Amino acid sequence: YALTFDKARKYRLLILPALFDEAHKLRRFTVEMMRRLGGAGVDCFLPDLPGCNESTQALASQTVDNWQHAVAAAADYFGATHFVGMRGGSLFAPAGLPGWNYAPGNGAGILRQLLRARIITSREMGRDETQEGLLGEGLKNGLELAGYRFGAEFLMAFQSLMPKVSPHISEIEQSMLGGPGLWLRAEPSDDAAQADALAAILAIGIKA
Repeated sequence: YALTFDKARKYRLLILPALFDEAHKLRRFTVEMMRRLGGAGVDCFLPDLPGCNESTQALASQTVDNWQHAVAAAADYFGATHFVGMRGGSLFAPAGLPGWNYAPGNGAGILRQLLRARIITSREMGRDETQEGLLGEGLKNGLELAGYRFGAEFLMAFQSLMPKVSPHISEIEQSMLGGPGLWLRAEPSDDAAQADALAAILAIGIKA
């Protein structure tokens, strides 16, 4: 499944979504950015990673390799000329495509956020858990974090992932958008000015 703005134009942007809870918080922002890019003559494609959103696969059965292969297949299927990784989506940048990492995170940092959310919930229920204990359990038997069930193989590989570094990949820092990141808000939200700013950076870069 993918949300697309496709008029068979020259410039075709594959968008790698933010991951897990941040995916929900940035969904509307991402779609509004796509609308602006579509208006600027750039076709856009936002696929669901296997096990996420409308995918019929189970997240618990996914591996990092599965996701990397899925992204490569999406880039090929849609004929992408460029990509942009949104936050954790930057960890799965397709090989060979020029593009951008927007406010990229690393696997260890994203995993720590999920572990902290699990610990807070556990404390409210009277259970005492630690990041070290949970991660150790997860690397053996898999683990449920913030409503997401991860397999042990996924967690093992994901914790060491870093955004790809390449002369053809540029970083878009949050400060370039003129406000704090929407993933920091308690609920999903939008910011028209930030969507304008990110779309403009991408449109200018794609057509440069």
